[in-house]
Amino acid sequence: MSDTTFWRRVRGLSLSAQIAIGLVAGAFLGIFLGEVVAPIGIIADVYILLLQMTVLPYITFSLIAGLGSLTPHQARMIFSKVGLLLLVLWIISLFLVFIMPLAFPKWESASFFSTSLIEPRHSFDFLNLYIPANPFNALANNIVPAVVLFSIVLGIALIGVENKKEFLTFLDVLVRALSTISQFIVRLTPIGLFAIVANLAGTLKLEEMERVQVYLLAFSAMSALLALWILPGLVTALTPVSYREVLKLTGDALITAFMTGNLFVVLPILIEASKTILGRYSSKEKELLSLPDVIVPASFNFPHSGKVLSVSFILFAAWFANISLSVADHAKLGIVGVLSYFGSLNAAVPYLLDLFRIPIDTFQLFLATGLVNSRFGSAVAAMHTFALAVLGSCAMSGLLIIKPKKILHYGLITVALTAVTIGGLRFYFGHAIEHKYTKADVIKGMELTRKQVPAVVHRSFMARSESGELSPMNRIQAHGNLRVGYLPDSLPYAYFNSRGNLVGLDIDMAHQLAGDMGVSLEFVPLDRNKISEQMNECDCDVLMSGYVITTERAREMLLSNSYLDEHLAFVTLDYRRGDFLSRDSILAHPALRIGAPNVPYYIAKLREYAPNARLVTLTAVSNPFENSLNGLDAIAITAERGSAWSLLYPQYSVVVPQPDVLTIPVAYAVRQKDGELLSFLNTWLELKKKDDTISQLYDYWILGKNAERSRPRWSVLRDVLHWVK
Repeated sequence: MSDTTFWRRVRGLSLSAQIAIGLVAGAFLGIFLGEVVAPIGIIADVYILLLQMTVLPYITFSLIAGLGSLTPHQARMIFSKVGLLLLVLWIISLFLVFIMPLAFPKWESASFFSTSLIEPRHSFDFLNLYIPANPFNALANNIVPAVVLFSIVLGIALIGVENKKEFLTFLDVLVRALSTISQFIVRLTPIGLFAIVANLAGTLKLEEMERVQVYLLAFSAMSALLALWILPGLVTALTPVSYREVLKLTGDALITAFMTGNLFVVLPILIEASKTILGRYSSKEKELLSLPDVIVPASFNFPHSGKVLSVSFILFAAWFANISLSVADHAKLGIVGVLSYFGSLNAAVPYLLDLFRIPIDTFQLFLATGLVNSRFGSAVAAMHTFALAVLGSCAMSGLLIIKPKKILHYGLITVALTAVTIGGLRFYFGHAIEHKYTKADVIKGMELTRKQVPAVVHRSFMARSESGELSPMNRIQAHGNLRVGYLPDSLPYAYFNSRGNLVGLDIDMAHQLAGDMGVSLEFVPLDRNKISEQMNECDCDVLMSGYVITTERAREMLLSNSYLDEHLAFVTLDYRRGDFLSRDSILAHPALRIGAPNVPYYIAKLREYAPNARLVTLTAVSNPFENSLNGLDAIAITAERGSAWSLLYPQYSVVVPQPDVLTIPVAYAVRQKDGELLSFLNTWLELKKKDDTISQLYDYWILGKNAERSRPRWSVLRDVLHWVK
């Protein structure tokens, strides 16, 4: 077969078949090439940008034209009767959205410090989000809810305007033009999904693939529950129609919508099915049968239950990225999500991810799961449209039947089926997906990154007499040795890794300092409560262990210029993190017991911050974590250190209360008489800032960049053919 014949046959296939071929080919290419396929991600990014290019203009013009074409009577009836029913369907769908995460398996995880912990959380500005003072600014900045509301208001205003036909015709032309562009982009879907799936299959880790499976199965199960029972069951509960009749009349539409992933193509079928049902149970046949012709097209402009159910992806993305959303965030998601979904999901999802500070990279997972989920979503949309047409027509004609016993029966069955679905998913995920927590091994396995000099590491304190009359700089050069004090278990600045090596940011810095001075190293452990005395006893040159600057310490020793800043945080059990999100939430719990390291300056600050809390001074940082905080509600520690400890104890969360984030400077310390060495240290630190040494070590030890030395993704190219290393 010639190449020309082959491509002609491919182009002759249906779009669904081409998409299926693209998915299979992309998966094969990704598995074959592995991480070598990463550059193809550029094609995926281009496709995503093209998808979003026409979305907001299309939303604007189609909403204005659709609403503006209604008569005043149609508009009043639809907004009063059908609007209330639509709200009920949204609430039901949102209920399923918010309980879906209950099915997600417990996925023990933790992460290194992230600057997102300390960034101020923007308040929910309801007015600016929904009311566009400048609609063009809302369009330019992708503020979807504001654009939708503006379009709805303008569309409603057009209903009563005379001589609007020409304007509506103009809008219709624009909508068709945008639709033509969209159709062209849709024809690129096989290529776009090929690139997306190839990139994901080649770069997505096995653990991440298991998480994607969680969402696919959960969304599919909840969609089936919604389309096959909740929506048709609601019709049977409020009308004389039987459940069997609903499924029999809508079966073809559901299957067609599922197979094509397109609601629009089954609208005529749904209208006829609605009329058939209504004709069987009403004597007002002529008046009643005309209502679906109005309700179905008008409802097409509003989010259907399938779209609303897709709000669950935001909760999945948060779970995937190990981000916790508060109760207030869930409420915000319910409101903003529905209004954002008036338009395309491809515009709404990135907007919502950004609103809740979830990594935008997860949007590619949404697109990758879209082929399956869009099928289920379209089936839900078809049943949603049918239910709204039948219930809306009955409501507008006064034919709804409210029988408490029948509604209670429907409610009990719905609750039971929902519980079985959630429980079944949770059981399956708990037994079919094996998850092993590995982040503790990552921080325990980290090694020094700087060139190492010969070093002696003492595990216990060793007193040593001072070296005569030599100045510290002369002594270091004369003996060829820099004596560095360290504080054991001072993660991530100084600690012993799984191999028994002393590592950490400041240990790396100590090797860099000694290398620059041309001397070897000697590390001596110090007691946190006797630092000043022990530095004199062991003739210690410098303390390097993330030493926090305070006024008391400045009186006892000489402190260098700060080389980085930390931020006060609270470490608490995961389920208690909501109690420490803000100062107000802390003050709302007057009996809190908070542990804090023995640093008087910051204990005083904590007493000012939380005057009603009981502060408990800690002698060691690690013990409370090992013993469920020893009865404490939280430990006050810096976010940078708390994040490191949470890697070892993932049942804890690090919370930086907003908005008043307290910055804590960190420095090195020398003895009071060693002013010459301090001057040298300050100059050296300035040089290390300028040559990016400190920022590189910060990225590795604090942010965890490149800390996990994982094996490249399995691929045929590397692991079978051995063509690349």
